Amino acid sequence: MAAASLIKAPVGQNPARMGAGRSSGGGGVVRCSLQGAVVGGRAEWQSSCAVLSSKVAALGAASPHAAAPSFVNGHVAPLVPEQQAAAEDGGAVLDLVPVSSVNGGGVAKNLPQPLRISDLSPAPMHGSQLRVAYQGVPGAYSEKAAGKAYPGCDAIPCDQFEVAFSAVELWIADRAVLPVENSLGGSIHRNYDLLLRHRLHIVGEVQLPVHHCLMALPGVRKECLTRVMSHPQALAQCEHTLTAMGLNVVREAFDDTAGAAEYVAANGLRDTAAIASSRAAELYGMEVLADGIQDDCGNVTRFVMLAREPIVPRTDRPFKTSIVFAHDKEGTSVLFKVLSAFAFRDITLTKIESRPHRHRPIRLVDDANVGTAKHFEYMFYVDFQASLAEPRAQNALAEVQEYTSFLRVLGSYPMDMTPMTAGSSSTVTSDDSSST
Repeated sequence: MAAASLIKAPVGQNPARMGAGRSSGGGGVVRCSLQGAVVGGRAEWQSSCAVLSSKVAALGAASPHAAAPSFVNGHVAPLVPEQQAAAEDGGAVLDLVPVSSVNGGGVAKNLPQPLRISDLSPAPMHGSQLRVAYQGVPGAYSEKAAGKAYPGCDAIPCDQFEVAFSAVELWIADRAVLPVENSLGGSIHRNYDLLLRHRLHIVGEVQLPVHHCLMALPGVRKECLTRVMSHPQALAQCEHTLTAMGLNVVREAFDDTAGAAEYVAANGLRDTAAIASSRAAELYGMEVLADGIQDDCGNVTRFVMLAREPIVPRTDRPFKTSIVFAHDKEGTSVLFKVLSAFAFRDITLTKIESRPHRHRPIRLVDDANVGTAKHFEYMFYVDFQASLAEPRAQNALAEVQEYTSFLRVLGSYPMDMTPMTAGSSSTVTSDDSSST
């Protein structure tokens, strides 16, 4: 798996590039070097070209069909057969020879090359050139989700969620695929906070069934295990199964599932097992001791696909829209009015999540009878099943804006309609057609 590299513009001036050209006059072939331009400066180079041009004109006027000698740095040089033939045909050639052709290329090869337009052109929407960032190491469920969202992509592992966000913002990656909620563990609050902090847009979603495996080094038996390592949510999702297996092991949290498998393999820990995917076992040479140890076979993780630009909403397929809002008024009446704006228009809400306001976590309220009361300020994340291209969704958001002090649309994107069966790996149909 190749990692993308950041294209940097060269520092300093771009090298001059001059090729061969033909004059409209006849009679002679004149060759000059760019060495004067490099050593003597622009003025001297222009003066040399003016002198050579006058020589070409003089030769052409004296003998329109005669072959004239060529000059290299002021010395006569013999004509090559191609030049001799061109001269006999009556065509005068002003052939500017770069320094690299005269002195073996020692100067021109060391100069920085200019940035090409292809270096800055966006990668295709699908295919092997699309760079997709995910959190974890190879073998992580996020890597599998990235492959489901963008088949054949160049997956870029990141050690933290915030690094994946920054990779897209800095053009190191074209997309990011990150988890936001799990059917058993609930929401991943860190990514919800990062969605508000960064300016990326949700352009799609992926729902991935999670299939956990208990793995250890080859030859290790379950009775010899004293410790199990994995991501905290993976440990929680397998808690009852581990207890039913009779394993008296210590649960130890790790950054991600595949990272735990890599750590056990790299350090040769024969008393430690890891909970990860079957692909992680293959990548790191681990032996699967138990397959499918998740407590619920309907364990599904929802991922969102992030990009620098939003996509154009459509109405020819099911869409979902994610928003975040806040209000600075007391009581539940504002939240009731916001929810009513969707209910009156028959818009289904699929998620509502409250998070403490990062910049104003506590609001002070004066009360003459009790004193000063402290209340938390909240941000509300809402997902609803409608496209922003629909008038009902536009009218609902216009009404919501009247009741709130802050409103931001995180994205309007196609829903993942693939069946939620164990081991499902169907390709997500995305409408991600915006430029990177």
